[in-house]
Amino acid sequence: MFKKLFHNGESHPRSFVKAICWRIIGSIDTFVLALLISHDWKIAGSIASVETITKIVLYYFHERTWSIIPWGKGRDS
Repeated sequence: MFKKLFHNGESHPRSFVKAICWRIIGSIDTFVLALLISHDWKIAGSIASVETITKIVLYYFHERTWSIIPWGKGRDS
């Protein structure tokens, strides 16, 4: 059931690559904001590094979950 639940028109590698691409953009944003707030490159880098890992995982499962929801895909009437 788990395999069928998370395979609905988009491959796992595609979801994973999308997650990484989005995290690169998001991590740059986080780094810049942390740098502006802390004025410390080391603190900003630490914050951006940690959130990169956690948010890749969260985004991956977010995308896979939304891929099984038919609402707004044009297949539901």
